[in-house]
Amino acid sequence: MSLAEESSALRRQIDALGEWFHNIDLNGVPTAPNHFLGDYPRVKWRCFADAIPADLAGKSVLDIGCNGGFYAIEMKRRGADRVVAVDSDERYLAQARFAAAQTGQAIEFRNLSVYDVGALGERFDVVLFLGVLYHLRHPLLALDLIRAHAARDLLVFQSMQRGSPEVAPVAEDYDFWKADHFAEPGYPKLHFIEHRYADDWTNWWVPNRACTEAMLRASGFGIVARPEEEVYVCRCAPLPPGAGAVHPVRPADPRRDAPTAEDEGL
Repeated sequence: MSLAEESSALRRQIDALGEWFHNIDLNGVPTAPNHFLGDYPRVKWRCFADAIPADLAGKSVLDIGCNGGFYAIEMKRRGADRVVAVDSDERYLAQARFAAAQTGQAIEFRNLSVYDVGALGERFDVVLFLGVLYHLRHPLLALDLIRAHAARDLLVFQSMQRGSPEVAPVAEDYDFWKADHFAEPGYPKLHFIEHRYADDWTNWWVPNRACTEAMLRASGFGIVARPEEEVYVCRCAPLPPGAGAVHPVRPADPRRDAPTAEDEGL
């Protein structure tokens, strides 16, 4: 079979797997040559590739929402001992398995939602959570679960952002009657999309920059780098009060929680 015939056969196999969101070069044949964002996600990857260790030998990686497998493949190319890639869409998993096979990368694929990461029963040195948050109905819960069950050290996070890029100082507390801070451009805001955005009904929430950073901190991730405007490299940090709890315990307040005469049996 000639090279042209091999490429034509590969093209047919790629197309048979449906529309691809990840444009991946498979032996010279691109999976999504007409992507509306260009050579995506490679154009995004170039902006933050240097923020991830070039040598991942001895490391384990979890790619949450792996889509067509671009980032999982890149992690194996950096020598990661083990890469586990999960997605809840079987069509994307079929594409990712095919891409991994074509590139000769041994990757473990699982059909799992981010809400099910605890079922993996292990923590990973590097967790990729890229382009997923805004597709979730319960985004803060997802971050809490990653921190509680999946991340050992490094989280690489990316989310579409809209609204102001400003980050205003946020007070530790606000009086009930104070409300003007909610209108400040740099106050954390998570915009709710009731119907569709970019013709996609799975786009539910879009944070501004301040909200993105606040949610990461609130889930127990310390931001160590922002190599690209939507990308954050984080490390696991001590959990703040209430992180990961559906019904957080209210911290004791000596002004309000002092024992009463009734409590003391008087």
